[in-house]
Amino acid sequence: MTESAAQAQKPKLTAKKSSFYLAMRVLEPPRRDAMFAIYAFCRAVDDIADEEGDRDERRRRLTEWRRDLDELYAGRTRLRCAQLAEPVRRFGLERADFEAVIDGMEMDVDQDIRAPDWATLDRYCDNVASAVGRLSIRAFGLVDESTPSGKLPEDARLLAHHLGRALQLTNILRDLDEDAERGRLYLPREALLTAGISDFTPEAALAHEGLGKACEEVARVARGHYEASERILAASPARAVKAPALMAAAYHSILDRLCERGFTAPREKVQASKLKVVLALLRYAFA
Repeated sequence: MTESAAQAQKPKLTAKKSSFYLAMRVLEPPRRDAMFAIYAFCRAVDDIADEEGDRDERRRRLTEWRRDLDELYAGRTRLRCAQLAEPVRRFGLERADFEAVIDGMEMDVDQDIRAPDWATLDRYCDNVASAVGRLSIRAFGLVDESTPSGKLPEDARLLAHHLGRALQLTNILRDLDEDAERGRLYLPREALLTAGISDFTPEAALAHEGLGKACEEVARVARGHYEASERILAASPARAVKAPALMAAAYHSILDRLCERGFTAPREKVQASKLKVVLALLRYAFA
């Protein structure tokens, strides 16, 4: 692939000081390139899921990505998957995890998700976040490159499980209004009902006086996942977890700030704590 084609395949990071960008900067070049390739794949299929328009056409485009994966894992790489070829070979990235990400995007395409039960929301989080984690931890270095594809150590699998869910639940709480504009409401049905919210249209739920109580329940579950993640990070070699540790610190601080701000409209944008990110950076970046 030419240099210009390679540049065209790189994800556009408009916020160069984002937690993702900082976390990638501390990785060695081959691992960083692998993460950018994973990110580009996720961005591409997520854009399809978030577009307006004909659902059948969006499903067709996601199916095209599945066919691209067929080619990639058969050794016949199409141009838009070219960046993934070397990371897949070098780090043993599992095809099932790429497929799981597409499965999650199809959940958004099939219908605008509104008040899923906890089990459905957990499956969604596994597809769109923890599956990305399972791909990422191989690139991060937590898994030895000689480990056979599909044979993740238990601590690595659990880190992907917990941190992926923690990050995604934080995103859900952060993006309430943005998701509502797309007709979506990811808050779990059980939490809404407990808070006295029975109208699951996004507009009604976000205007209800019980919204904060429902969001607090989601935050409580997210905190449990952060705590589990942080125990694994603390027990792992610092050099292998510096990128996920930075992301955990950034997103955990976003969750804290969301809860401090509250969930009553108007909901001002919340950013990560620079102090907590810098402290994490100092702890892990030079490991």
